[in-house]
This record gives sequence, structure tokens and C-alpha cells, in this order.
Amino acid sequence: MKAIFNKTVVAQSEHTVVVEGNHYFPLESINSDYFTETIHNTTCPWKGEASYYSIKVNDEISENAGWSYKNPKEAAKEIKNHVAFWKNVTIEK
Repeated sequence: MKAIFNKTVVAQSEHTVVVEGNHYFPLESINSDYFTETIHNTTCPWKGEASYYSIKVNDEISENAGWSYKNPKEAAKEIKNHVAFWKNVTIEK
């Protein structure tokens, strides 16, 4: 699977985890040159607290376009250290 923003592959992995229709990519599969962690966070009742990343490619930025559960609740332990995407990031095979 590939995560693509602004015509650039920002993450790629053969081992994503699908939860609620979202592909979660292992942290080591993202190209960290494009990512900046933000102060934004949200809380899911069954997954826990999510941290967010903005993505910048060729001067185009998508704020809080990726999220990760660094310390998920037990029910979501398979997505620990994985990142999922939205906001102008497309997922393709």
C-alpha cells in the first residue's frame, strides 16, 4: 500500500493494519522528511489518544493529515507505532 500526497509517495508498506477502513502504516514505512509532529491530538474511546502529523511536499502542506496512537488501549494494540492518513492523502495499492 502507498500513501500519496501532492503526487509523492509519503509512506509505503506491504504490512498495513486496517482499522475502521483506514490503513495504518508502520512508522518505519513513512518518509520522515515530509512529516512534522503537531500539538493536535484527539481521543477515541476504544483506541486512546491520537497524535497528529502535518505533511509537506514541495511547499504544499496538509495540516494534521496523519495520526498515530503511540500508546493505544489494549483493544487497539495492533496499531501501536502506525500512522493513518486523511486530508488530501490518497491510499493506493
